[in-house]
Amino acid sequence: MSRLKLNSFSFFLIVQVLFMTSLVAQSTSIDKAIKGQIIDKNSGEPIAGATVQIVDEFEATSSGATGFFELSSTKEEVELRITSVGYQTMIEKIQVLENSELRKFYLDQNVVSLDEITVSGTTSIESVNLINKIDIQNRTIDNSQDILQNVPGLFIGQHAGGGKAEQIFLRGFDIDHGTDINLSLDGIPVNMVSHAHGQGYSDLHFIIPETISGVEFNKGMYYADKGNFATAGYAEFNLQNSIQNNLLKVEGGQYDSYRTVAKIKLLNNRNSNAYVAGEYVNKQGYFESKQDFNRINFLGKFNAWLSDKTQLQLTVTAFESEWLASGQIPVRAVESGQISRFGAIDDTEGGNTGRYNASLKLQSFLGDDMLLSNQAFFSRYDFELFSNFTFFLEDPVNGDQIRQTEQRNIYGYQTELFVNHSNSIIPLRTKVGGGFRYDDVQDIRLSRTLDRATTLEDLARGDVKEFNANLYLDEEIQLTDKLLLNPSLRVDYFNYKYRNKLNPNPQFQKENKAIVSPKLIAEYVFNDNIKAFTKAGIGFHSNDTRVVVQQEGEEILPKAYGLDIGAVLKPTKKLLISPTLWYLELEQEFVYVGDAGIVEPSGRTQRYGIDISTRYQLTKWLYSDLDFNYTYARSLEAPKGEDYIPLAPELTSLAGLSFDFTNGINGNIRYKYLGDRPATEDYSITADGYFVVDAVLNYDYNAFRIGLSIENLFDTQWNEAQFATESRLEQEQNSVTEIHFTPGTPFLMKAGISYRF
Repeated sequence: MSRLKLNSFSFFLIVQVLFMTSLVAQSTSIDKAIKGQIIDKNSGEPIAGATVQIVDEFEATSSGATGFFELSSTKEEVELRITSVGYQTMIEKIQVLENSELRKFYLDQNVVSLDEITVSGTTSIESVNLINKIDIQNRTIDNSQDILQNVPGLFIGQHAGGGKAEQIFLRGFDIDHGTDINLSLDGIPVNMVSHAHGQGYSDLHFIIPETISGVEFNKGMYYADKGNFATAGYAEFNLQNSIQNNLLKVEGGQYDSYRTVAKIKLLNNRNSNAYVAGEYVNKQGYFESKQDFNRINFLGKFNAWLSDKTQLQLTVTAFESEWLASGQIPVRAVESGQISRFGAIDDTEGGNTGRYNASLKLQSFLGDDMLLSNQAFFSRYDFELFSNFTFFLEDPVNGDQIRQTEQRNIYGYQTELFVNHSNSIIPLRTKVGGGFRYDDVQDIRLSRTLDRATTLEDLARGDVKEFNANLYLDEEIQLTDKLLLNPSLRVDYFNYKYRNKLNPNPQFQKENKAIVSPKLIAEYVFNDNIKAFTKAGIGFHSNDTRVVVQQEGEEILPKAYGLDIGAVLKPTKKLLISPTLWYLELEQEFVYVGDAGIVEPSGRTQRYGIDISTRYQLTKWLYSDLDFNYTYARSLEAPKGEDYIPLAPELTSLAGLSFDFTNGINGNIRYKYLGDRPATEDYSITADGYFVVDAVLNYDYNAFRIGLSIENLFDTQWNEAQFATESRLEQEQNSVTEIHFTPGTPFLMKAGISYRF
């Protein structure tokens, strides 16, 4: 395929479209309008993305960020059908009047049903990408990072005792710990720039799964409010703003695994509410060496309506974790009988980490059609990790254990103005936003160590100061009842500073760079059952500050170019199918070499493939989902046969059956399949695929839920993480390059009980 870049004409066209929309948005009254706001009946919060349709007519729209919508009709009376994922469908007859007043529609929460998804609504594509809290409750969840696996085609792998951020795979990327996916929690960024262990490092363990209301996600770089790392896609975790009941939960399982959770309502009145939540986890793991894993989490959230038009939200979280790890082991050590699959070469690996967040958000409704949001956030983050990838390759006497540490403060601010131009000639929705993020990283360090106790040598040590400012403009233009255009433009500016403390006279080195990222989405609705879409745009992932200043500003912000062409099909009331063909090209791919403290550029790469997602409501109580993903990933700067991208997934699939009986019994059975993939550029070494089945069974009785979950139901022998690594064991004379792996979870049963009051 030809290289997919937006040329100057395309860029000029998008700018012109953005400019013209501001001219179109001039006031022109609509004679007979239906104005309304969709509200959650329980929480009182506005519902964004609800589909509103005039029954027996094609006319449809969706609620914006403030829950507001507007439709027009020539009839005196119409019947509205309002649907939203996770809510009961509402059908109501209303009078259509000139200059009609705003009506409010209150929706009750409900179990997810495909009946709630309407293809002709302007957000139907996005509605299937909202992971509802019902899904989270009914699937095998050990921590919040597991919820990411509900994103179609996304896989994770843990390979360091449970405390380290998981390895992520999506759209033919070995994303490592977050290089090419943008992750956030209620507007707080999760990715860590210029991290001690790898660019974009994303540890989601500070989120308590039971406090998540949903996860919004999308693939590609087509969304202007998502910046750095949003190349393969993004996922934004949303916390519950309020809780209706208190919760106490206790879980226990094999291998001395225990978990307790509590959510307590502190305040709940007409103008304000507040709750706190806590989580404690302790487990030893299925390895021969005990993992001594401990995690403690705390969350507090406060919401207050300062007036009818202004809402204040305060969120604080605290997280601490420590663990031991058996690390990745070489195949030859297992095959020779030196260790078992669950043994270790160096069982002194492990680490500890902590994160503290505070966020203050103010939302102001400036009339029926405008919402101004301002958010300030702060994060304190501490990290220490001990690893040993090569054993005795570099140091035959003391071994190759390394220690990576950092302490950082993150300061940030983001503002966004949402405007629904209800009186414009052409219906428009505008988002204008901007903000900044400043990372102050103290003593980011890579050292050689012995048994976690003695520092032998510092390989890298310094301070990082990285500043990123952004501005974006996003327009939704409903050109006709069937055609929606969504052009957008984002501008980012970066300033990098690094002080190398290993230099005799350490001084800050500086570099800066800006990047412009245009994007365009088009949707065309053929009828109530068929919608087609295309997406094109430019995104980027930043390089590590330490590398940027060493290279004097070269390859700071390599661009990603993307194109998606797909459809949303609803051939029957109970069946939803979404096929997508996609293409993605990177100007520069980075490989982080942890034990050397360097980032290796691996040149220009391309990926293309097909994603197919299906959802089928077999009966009122039985629901199925199936995701199939194929990717062709190659380097563009290597000779044929040596152009494979190591660990890039080629064929993946996720599927499950979920059931929910009226007698209180519910649960699911699911599989995850990851095919064989190359571990080296010439495919001389293969990372073996796997097929693993998990199951969950719950029984709800009044305020109680009794649950049983099984990971790896059929006790399959599989490798969760795999790398082609050169290493040398203590007794060996020569090094060997082969697969080093972390064994996947064996049959693991857990039971739990929760009480709501």
